[in-house]
Amino acid sequence: MREPGGHVKGQITITHEGDHIKVLADGEKSYQFAEALWSQVIDECQKNQCFNVLGIATTTVPIETYDALEMADLFERLEIDGQYRIAWVEMNPEAYRTIFFIESVLSNRGLPGRVFLEVEEARNWLLKASHS
Repeated sequence: MREPGGHVKGQITITHEGDHIKVLADGEKSYQFAEALWSQVIDECQKNQCFNVLGIATTTVPIETYDALEMADLFERLEIDGQYRIAWVEMNPEAYRTIFFIESVLSNRGLPGRVFLEVEEARNWLLKASHS
């Protein structure tokens, strides 16, 4: 969904943390939001040659199911492949069903992305996996 004037409803903050890219994604989720988010993430990953991504989302309105189905196509179009390791945490329990559905869609297409319920668990998995 977009606000009047074409702005995506939500906020994206992306920082390079040395051994990973940290993504904060707050607000209402939509395909447009996901497209903007992942385009910015890819730019930051390539700029820093760092392909470990820790995402922390606080969703107010989850993405629609039909848009969630398009996430695999979006990842393929943006060339998000096996060199990326993505650990994602959703802070809003009401959005769990949708984010786990997206994880399943990506997994079924052999694309990266794993969902966690806790930030520390996600960070530990991401960094342990990148050092093994």
